[in-house]
Amino acid sequence: MTEERFEVREVPDQSHYVLIDRGPDGTLSDEIGEVSYADVGDERVLYHTGVSEAYSGKGLGSKLVRAVVDDIVAAGKRIVPVCPYVAAWLPKHPQYADHVVERRSEHGAAVKALTD
Repeated sequence: MTEERFEVREVPDQSHYVLIDRGPDGTLSDEIGEVSYADVGDERVLYHTGVSEAYSGKGLGSKLVRAVVDDIVAAGKRIVPVCPYVAAWLPKHPQYADHVVERRSEHGAAVKALTD
């Protein structure tokens, strides 16, 4: 598996990012992972991360979260890690610490509004 085989794309109208497997020859377009989010002002609440079990153990969850976090930072937003995977990943990458916000009640309300 090469890095170029996998791509992360934002799907704003569905409030999530997807991890795409383009296959070894670049002709596939299978969604194999996602990070779901809710926006609260300039804060992006990351509340779910998942990668297909067939791809587990290959570091793709980390690749997905890094791309998402980089996109959030580049957009000038702050990160609210509600998802356990993201919450565990961020302390291992202290370069993002200045962009992280603690969860508040309005973050939970925003997630609830999207998931109910």
